[in-house]
Amino acid sequence: MTQQPTRPSIYFNVHLVSDSTGETLNALQRAACAQFENVHPLEHNYYLVRSERQLDRVMKEIEAAPGVVWFTISDAALRSRLEAFCRERGIPTLPVLDPSIAMLSRHLGIAPNNRVAGQHALDEDYFERMEAINFTLAHDDGQNMDTLIGADVILLGVSRTSKTPTCVYLANRKVRAGNIPLVPGVPLPDFMEKLDATGPLVVGLKISAERLVQIRRQRLISLNHDDLADYADEEAVRDEITQANRLFQRNKWKTIDVSRRSVEETAAAILNLLHERWSQHP
Repeated sequence: MTQQPTRPSIYFNVHLVSDSTGETLNALQRAACAQFENVHPLEHNYYLVRSERQLDRVMKEIEAAPGVVWFTISDAALRSRLEAFCRERGIPTLPVLDPSIAMLSRHLGIAPNNRVAGQHALDEDYFERMEAINFTLAHDDGQNMDTLIGADVILLGVSRTSKTPTCVYLANRKVRAGNIPLVPGVPLPDFMEKLDATGPLVVGLKISAERLVQIRRQRLISLNHDDLADYADEEAVRDEITQANRLFQRNKWKTIDVSRRSVEETAAAILNLLHERWSQHP
């Protein structure tokens, strides 16, 4: 079987212009570019662009490094000026929120308010998210066990199973998440094995020994630590994983294999488990 030649890498400029924090633009651009092999966008980010002077600086940089322009700008005058500038120079532009807003406008039968950073309003939703983030940071890596029972979800896993980033991601979805590292010889708090359907959802994060050894060895290299050989020893890692899996099975806790999952995929699976539980026990 003839092997297909590898497509050469493609590098191109992507200018992301936002009158807000740019989170939406970054997420959409990276999701789109991930669909193309060996494509590497060179990001130019411009946030909180809300004045003519700020836009002037942006346009100078676009002209100096032409590519494509994605933007989320609510002010009609500013966006018209940016579009005209790019059109004159043959630079493609994409107002990424326009199709979604237009569809909702047609469906709802009302016009959008074109409010800048409307999704960041200091409303009840915002404060719920901040509360969840504060809770998660206070209950990371086994901290404050006495109040951990107030969590929506508790993640358990051996070291390097992405417990912390998964909890932070969940907190941004207004989920009060905490996590406890499983360390050989260190018992869990007493309340953990007595939880019922009215308490926090407990999820065990499983991982293959091969994957965990690889991750831990890379971690040791990055920290320049050669004195923690057992941490990445294959036999020790297998024993550690076996003990964790037996704990999950004994308590009949839900588990998710994170060996080849991204943090986003793991969090999505946990959100599905939470929604299922909440529908059964509102």
